Amino acid sequence: MPSSAFDDLIANCTRSAVHLEMRDTYAVDYEKGPFADWKGGFRHDPADRESWWRPWLDLMQETVSRGIVVRRVRIVSEPVSEYTRFLHDGTFTNVAAGEEVRWLPRRRASDIALPGNDFWIFDEQWIHWNHFAGDGSSMGEEVTDDPAAAKLCANAFETAWSRATPHDQYEIR
Repeated sequence: MPSSAFDDLIANCTRSAVHLEMRDTYAVDYEKGPFADWKGGFRHDPADRESWWRPWLDLMQETVSRGIVVRRVRIVSEPVSEYTRFLHDGTFTNVAAGEEVRWLPRRRASDIALPGNDFWIFDEQWIHWNHFAGDGSSMGEEVTDDPAAAKLCANAFETAWSRATPHDQYEIR
C-alpha cells in the first residue's frame, strides 16, 4: 500500500510518474500472502477482474485517467528469480490499470548510470526513494527534489526504458 508521502506525490503529479525497480527479490509485507499463494499454484484469472482488482490498481487507473503517464521498468537478472516470475505473472493487472511496464535484463543495463536505490520520480522533479534491506524487506522511504538526483534518475529511467522490452513481449528466462 502506498505511503502518505507517495500518496501526496502521486496526487500532485501533473505529467508523469515513473518507477525503476532493480531488485530480484522483494519481501514487502503486503506481498507475502499473494507470493505464497502463487508458489502454491494460484494464478489470477484475467477474465475475473473483480478477483484481482485492488486499491493499487484503482490508484493507477485514477492517475492515468487524469492524463498522467505511468511507466515502470524492472531490471532483472536472468535466469529470473522465483519472485520475478511471480511479478511477471501478475503484471497484466498493472497493464490493465493503465501502467506501461517494460523488462530489462540486467546484462543490458551494465553501462547505465543507475542510482543505488529503486525509485519513483514524479514530473522529473520529485524522487521517492524506496530503501530495502538485504533480504528485500522495506527499510522505509525518502523524498527529495534535489536537482542532481532528479537528473540522474530521469536519465537512468529513460535509458533503461529505451532498452527494455514491453511486458507483453518479454519472455521469462
